[in-house]
Amino acid sequence: MSKIIRKFSKFLSAIISLIIILGTILVGGAAYFNAPPQVSFVDDNVLYLEVKSGETANSVGSRLEKSAVIKSRYFWNLLFRLDREYIKTGTYRIELPASQTKIRSILVSGEQLLVKVTIPEGVTLRKTANILEEGKICGTEEFLAAASSQEILKTFNVPGSTMEGYLYPDTYLFPLSYPAALVVSAMADNFFSRIEALAPEAFSPLSISAAELNERVIIASIVEREYQVSDEAAVMAGVFYNRIKIGMALQSCATVEYVITEIQGRPHPDVLYSRDLEIRDPYNTYLRPGLPPGPISAPGETALRAAFYPEPSDYLYFRLVNPGEGRHYFSRTLDDHIRAGALYLKGN
Repeated sequence: MSKIIRKFSKFLSAIISLIIILGTILVGGAAYFNAPPQVSFVDDNVLYLEVKSGETANSVGSRLEKSAVIKSRYFWNLLFRLDREYIKTGTYRIELPASQTKIRSILVSGEQLLVKVTIPEGVTLRKTANILEEGKICGTEEFLAAASSQEILKTFNVPGSTMEGYLYPDTYLFPLSYPAALVVSAMADNFFSRIEALAPEAFSPLSISAAELNERVIIASIVEREYQVSDEAAVMAGVFYNRIKIGMALQSCATVEYVITEIQGRPHPDVLYSRDLEIRDPYNTYLRPGLPPGPISAPGETALRAAFYPEPSDYLYFRLVNPGEGRHYFSRTLDDHIRAGALYLKGN
């Protein structure tokens, strides 16, 4: 009997030792695969990971392994099999190096570090860049460089030298320290989605060309800086189209203001004087007939709708006559226009 007990004790000890060894191997292996790879990362050791709608944990794990962010996608998949948690769609900011369990907890929580930022209608690229920098989303110069990127311009088929006018003014949610190229792309995507909803004919098989669309965006950007009461926007657009038809200069105060603030870098003027109207610059539509080289602001829905659907009239002039109410006087003759009063500008 004692021999049987001794044999059983030895067997039990062997089993316990084997369990301890296997447990040690499993714990050690888990610790090894959970730990981040010993590699150096770029971009200030920050990973911006986009999880697309419908993407699986296996797909994300494969991408992370390929980018050397994790050691093994198999261990990654095992973590998700243990508790059946699911990753959430979105863009995540992950500081590297990070363990697999840390990355997994971020993606499962769905908690993205987002900042709410509002881009007002009628702002320029530089003003937009300043707003984004104040919100700590991306730097001013980084944003302006991305908005001038040939790759981005080509992607969105924008014929100008910048994305001025093609970044929709709206309220956005962006992660802190977000790549400027992604910010520009998100705002441009929003712009073209709005245009498609507003004017679906522009995206039909017989759609207008990029150059024709650009002309309408330029008109919209000018209208945006001119109108103050929404029901006058389409009338203003009609005035500008009437002038273009007869080869008459647009004579938009907003384009002169653009020259003063965005090209010359001077403060926004309260009123324009004769000397301002004589500034020699391609954007000065008092001296140069036709459209300026590009948009002068970010037009919103009202201005864009006006540019696509102008109100027919035989007006050739308009002038702000009631600054308090923002109302303009529209006229057919220069004499009538002159009698309307002084020149005013829309505020910043």
